[in-house]
Parts: sequence; C-alpha cells; structure tokens
Amino acid sequence: MADAIKDYKIAIDTLWVMIAAFLVFFMNLGFAMVESGLCRAKNTVNILSKNFIVFAISSLAFYIIGWGLMFGDGNAFVGLKGLWFVNGADNSPAMGDAYQGVYSAINWTGVPIWAKFFFQLVFAGTAATIVSGAVAERIKYHSFIVFTFVIVGVIYPVVGHWVWGGGWLQKLGMWDFAGSTVVHSVGGWAALAGILMLGPRIGKYAKDGKVNPIPGHSMTAATMGALVLWFGWFGFNPGSTMAASWNDISRIAVTTNSAAAAAAFSATLAAWLLIGKPDLSMTLNGCLAGLVAITAPCAYVSVGSSVIIGLIAGCVVVAAVLMFDNVKIDDPVGATSVHLVCGILGTLFVGLFAQDSIMPKTTGNGLFFGGGLTLLKAQAIAVLSVGLFSFTISLAAWAVIKMVMGIRVSPEEEMEGLDYGEHGMLAYPDFQTVTHSIGTPGSVTASGYHQASPIAVPKRAPAHQ
Repeated sequence: MADAIKDYKIAIDTLWVMIAAFLVFFMNLGFAMVESGLCRAKNTVNILSKNFIVFAISSLAFYIIGWGLMFGDGNAFVGLKGLWFVNGADNSPAMGDAYQGVYSAINWTGVPIWAKFFFQLVFAGTAATIVSGAVAERIKYHSFIVFTFVIVGVIYPVVGHWVWGGGWLQKLGMWDFAGSTVVHSVGGWAALAGILMLGPRIGKYAKDGKVNPIPGHSMTAATMGALVLWFGWFGFNPGSTMAASWNDISRIAVTTNSAAAAAAFSATLAAWLLIGKPDLSMTLNGCLAGLVAITAPCAYVSVGSSVIIGLIAGCVVVAAVLMFDNVKIDDPVGATSVHLVCGILGTLFVGLFAQDSIMPKTTGNGLFFGGGLTLLKAQAIAVLSVGLFSFTISLAAWAVIKMVMGIRVSPEEEMEGLDYGEHGMLAYPDFQTVTHSIGTPGSVTASGYHQASPIAVPKRAPAHQ
C-alpha cells in the first residue's frame, strides 16, 4: 500500500510539472505575438521566425551543455559532473538522502529526470526569447541564433547554478522562487548588451535629440500575446513548486494574478498622467512587468503584498520605457523595461515583503515584516553580481559575433524590411510593398508575390552606425 501511494504521488507530481511546463512552452506564442505586434509589418516574418527558432536552439543548447552546467554537482560557480547530454548518474525520482546521482541540487523534487529537464528547459528558452524583442528590426538572423546558443548554453546555466544549483548565491541565502533574476534579469542584461552593440533603428532618434515614435503594426496581436503570457505565467510561477502541493499552487496563482492585475491598472494610470493617454502598449507591458516582479517573491508574500508589488511595478515600467528612450537606448518592445528593470525589482521585493509564516523554513521575514536587512542584502548582492556577470559576458559574446560575422543588417535591408532581406518573403503580401535592396524603386518578386515599391532606400548609413 505504501509503495502504491508513493507511485501515485510521483505520477501526480509529474503530471503537474509537465502541465506547468507545457504552459510555459505556450508562452513562446505569446512572446512572438507581442514582439511582432509591437514592431512594423515589414519585419513580422523575421520576428516570428526568431521566436520559433529560439526554442529549437535553446532545446539543443540546454541538452548539450546547459543542464549540466546548471545542475551538475561541482563548485560554487559551475556544475562539473554529468556535464554533457544529461548523461550523469541519476536515480530520480528518489529525493533527499535517498538520491544517488550527480544532480543533487535538484533532488528536492520527486519527479523523473526528464520531467526535471523539460521544466527547466522551458525556463531557459524564455530567457533567450527576451533578447529577441529588444534587438528586433535590425539584427542579423544567423547572429541571433549564435547568441541564443551562448545564452542558453553558458550564461543562463551559470547564473542558474549560482541560485538554483547549489551555488554561492544559494548558500548566501538569496531566494528567487521562479526566476525574476535567473530568467528575467539575465535575459534583460543580455538584451541591453545587444541593444548597445547594435545601436538604435534608423530614424528612431533625430539629431536634435527628439524621439520619433515607431508604432507597431498590430495591437491586436500584441494584446492577444500579452494575454497568452498572462495565462502561461500560471505555469511559470505555480509550476515552480515542481510538486502537486495544492496549498502552495493555489496561493501562488493568486499572488501572480493579483500582481499582474494591479500592474496593468497602475501602468494605465501612469501612462495617462505622463503622456496624456491610456496607452495600450503601456497597459500590456504593465501587466507583464507585474508578472516579472512577482516571479521571485510569489511563494513568499501575501496576496496583499502582491498587489502592492504590482502597483509599484506598473508605475516603474512606464517610467523605465520613457527613461530608456530619453537616453537613446532603442528597445522596440520594452523588453529591458519589463524584464531587466522589473526583474531587479522582483528580486529586491523578496527582501522587503517576504513573510516566514507563508512558507516556513525558506526566506524568513523581509525588512517590512521585521526581518531586518539580512535578506535584502543577499538579494542586492545577487542583483549586482548577476548583472555584472550577465552583462559583461553578453557584451563580450556580442562583440565576438560582431567581429566574426556582423550583427546588424545593412541600412538598405533595414529600410526595406528584414522579412524580404533575411527570409525572402513577406508576412502580408497583399498589403505590403518593398524596394530593391540597391535602393532603386521598382518591382520585385518575393516568394511568388509581385511587389511594387513607391520609395527608394537611402544608400548612406545613419550617423549612429
């Protein structure tokens, strides 16, 4: 009877973990729709293609090396055992002292090794997808693929080892339940490095410093994508229990939803006050900002605290979007504002709002609940160390890729659109026109579609290139 009960628990836990992982996988559709909707029609195929290929590359990179670096037994900085192809000794779903294998950092969950792997894989893929939107409309397709392998194969798993793999930040007492730091800020730092290496899109900033808005082509797609992401986050956060713990799952689902709702509302109000209109794109990014900010503390805070967290995140993301534009950091979809800025916020919020009574024997109390500065200090150290590592390695990776193969398309290709230049097709052939890449108006055939162009492409690069 005891064995049967144990088997049933393993089965139920595995089912929950896999369902949650499938929800996180579904978020790839949300990212694709948000990013393509907030960018111009002429780059839609390119953005959709990047969001599709990114998970394929992530799957290979995480299988080949990423999992081992992240969860393999090793030192305080990196995994060293079972490094390649998830091929180390393992007797999952055995837990705790009963576990015998080289992935002991994740022996706290009683599911099979491949359930552990797949759940962690979809998180790794999310970190890479964050970069896609930030570098949209001017990145070379093959350069983005190479960087995806680097971030999922090396950068993300090293940080993951520090926090979730038994590394030095975990031992320091830093807590990140579902990835405000491990997933979102890592992706945000990598995105920021890419933006700085690429420079802004042609025409985004005038010589006099004026910011020229470049509106997206489909707010319908962006809105649907944001709703898909909101839905998928119920796998992201509650699924990080990696067990069918009914009390924790239900509470985490509510804190997640409350933060998203509060942030969508506060971002709408903030945009209304700052720019004079309730900008839909700000509402959507506000919702996502709340979700990112609650990702680290979702298991450790009350529902009331989650509402406060969301209200703060919604206001901050609007200010961050405007700030990045003012300093001429061109992020077409606001990925750095959402994932980097609010990923940092979410990590620090653990140190402020955590309550020991909610999940005993984990974080202890945060500053606002009598816990002093100990937890907040550990969270702040994590923010600084992860930021320094992720940004530096990402910047170096982008620099090497730029030197070897280049990272930005030509001005002509950028003007005519990456869909035609990079993929030889258009997303909406019945409604679009293109120009020859040599800059001469005329007709051109793209994948069987006859196009006519009314404008020429400038032959000189802008001053910022």
